[in-house]
Formats: sequence, C-alpha cells, structure tokens
Amino acid sequence: MNLLTRYLGREIYVSVALVLAALLMLFAFLDFIRELSSIGEGQYNLGYVLLFVLLTVPGHTYELFPVVVLVGTIFALVQLAANSEMTVFRASGASLGQMIGALFKIALPLVVLSLVCGELLAPPSERMAQKLRLKAQNAQVSLKEFRSGVWVKDERNFVNVKNVMPDTSLSNIDIYRFDETYHLREIIKAKRASFVEQGIWKLDQVLETRFGETGVSVANWPSQEWRSALNPEIFSVLLVVPEQMSAWHLYQYTGHLRDNRQKSGRYEIAMWNKLVYPLATMVMMILALPFASYHRRAGGVGAMVFMGIVLGLLFHFFGRLVGSLGALNDWQPFISATAMTAVFLLLGLTMLWWTERR
Repeated sequence: MNLLTRYLGREIYVSVALVLAALLMLFAFLDFIRELSSIGEGQYNLGYVLLFVLLTVPGHTYELFPVVVLVGTIFALVQLAANSEMTVFRASGASLGQMIGALFKIALPLVVLSLVCGELLAPPSERMAQKLRLKAQNAQVSLKEFRSGVWVKDERNFVNVKNVMPDTSLSNIDIYRFDETYHLREIIKAKRASFVEQGIWKLDQVLETRFGETGVSVANWPSQEWRSALNPEIFSVLLVVPEQMSAWHLYQYTGHLRDNRQKSGRYEIAMWNKLVYPLATMVMMILALPFASYHRRAGGVGAMVFMGIVLGLLFHFFGRLVGSLGALNDWQPFISATAMTAVFLLLGLTMLWWTERR
C-alpha cells in the first residue's frame, strides 16, 4: 500500500506541477496582454504591469487548483494505464478501496497547499495588486453598488461613500444621523475620511447640517472626529471580489452585514465556498480514477486529457454560475456553495461503479 501511494504520488505530483505551470503561464500572459492597454495612465509602466501580474498568480493558483488536480491526475493515471502499470497494480491485489485510499493520502498535501494559497497568500496578494495598480495610475475605487455609491448602515447612522482610495481612506462621504425614533437629525458631508484608531476616523473639509426644534443650522469645519464601528478592513473588501477574500474576513464582513440587517448572501456563499473548495481536490481525484481503466482503443492520452479539461472547466464555470444564481435568488448559502462539488462527487462515484461493473 505504501509502495502504491509513493509511486502514484510521484507521478501525480509531477503531472499536477506541469499542468499548473502551463495554466499559470497562460493566465499570466492573458493578464499581461490586458494590462498593456493601461500603460501610460499615471505612472503605470511596464515594471508595474509585470509586478501586478506576478501578484495575481496566487489568486489564479487557488481558482485553478481543482481543475489542475483533475487534469494532472488524469494525465498521470492514463499514462500508467497506457503502459499497463495500472493493470499490474490491480493484478497484484490492489483493490478499488486501496486505490481510493492512496489517492486520498496523495491529495492531503494538495489540500493543505490549496488552503495556504487561498487563505494566506491570495487575499493579501490580490489586495496588494489592486492597491499597486490604483496608486500607480493615481486612481481610486469607484463604488458602483448604486449610482450614488455604496451605502453602509452604522447603528442609527447611514453612511454613503462615493470612493475608496488605495490606502482605504474614503473620499466624498455623507453621514446621515437619526435619533432613536428614526427622525433625521444631522447630515455631515466630508471630502475625506482617514482612519485614526479603532472606532475613530478623522473627517476633513466638513459641512455639517443640523435639524433642531428651532430650525436648521449649517457649519463648516476644517476637520472633525467621527466615531464609528466601521474600520478600513470593511471598506478594503471593496478592493477585491468576495471570492478572493479569506474565509476569516468573509466571516467578519457577513457578521457586520447581518448585524446591520443588510443582504449578505453573496459573501456567505463565498465564505462557504472557501471552506469547501479545498475538499474539491479530493473529489477531483475520485473523478479522475475511472480514467485508470483506459484502453488504447478508447482514444489517445490527449483525448482523455481533453475530457479532463472539459470536466474541470464545467466545474469551475458552473460552480460560479450556481453561486451567482444563489446570491440573486437568496438560496441557502451552504447549498449554493457546495452544489457543484456534490454533483461532481456523485458523478465520480457513478463512473467508478460503472467501470468496476464492466
């Protein structure tokens, strides 16, 4: 059993590494071509483009990992089957259960690698890439949730933010303060808001309008302190899509949205997807195992690998489609995030049953 695991592991790891390198080079080249059109905006030059592309590699690695594992495992198993090595293993007494057990052991380091990449490398790398790009272009994040920007509820206050700067400071911010009976008492408009410490922001170029019992009063201030539970981490999530955030930040942000009675479906789906996604590596190996029954008359190695690529792309794109539909239709987040993994697990088990029955 240990000999089988070591031999299969060596072949699978080499194939997975080759497939990963090929796909990363392809996606990096596509990113490079796309970014070339932005050269010349501010100080965004070729050096910044190359650094931006390099920083996006961890994110691509995490997104592509199940596809890479599926294609790499299929390639390795089909090569072994073509050389009759899989036949020798089975004839030597290796049962289907032992094969699955060996693949699970092989998958464990890949699962850990996927977790490390998705939780520790990709989120900060993606934020750094976006901040680098915005800073070099002298640009800012325009928030498009509504035409007026993004609205955030903060206790009895409603905050409207037009733009988030690369350093997560805010520009063009409006704060609407209500009393306990939800009557509007104050409107504060500021050109800029900078985070000072937990619970405290500094507002610059402030226009304050108060609605009192005696009438309306207006005052201008060069700066003003703003106490709020909001923090830069909440606004920094606007720099990257939910799928590229860490599970911990997603958990914190969904908690903030629920506490303020706002829709959190998209972020909850992304959080569950982050937790389940590494397990998709094991599912892909189960799905690849039926290809070990490859016969030369069934087609070449290239045909088998092509089938693997198609299955991997179906998993990737249909998984995103189900997640988007779940967010739009308020489906249960856990089901929306795990549906495609469950479907592919069922498909893999069905294919295994069919090949063993033959």
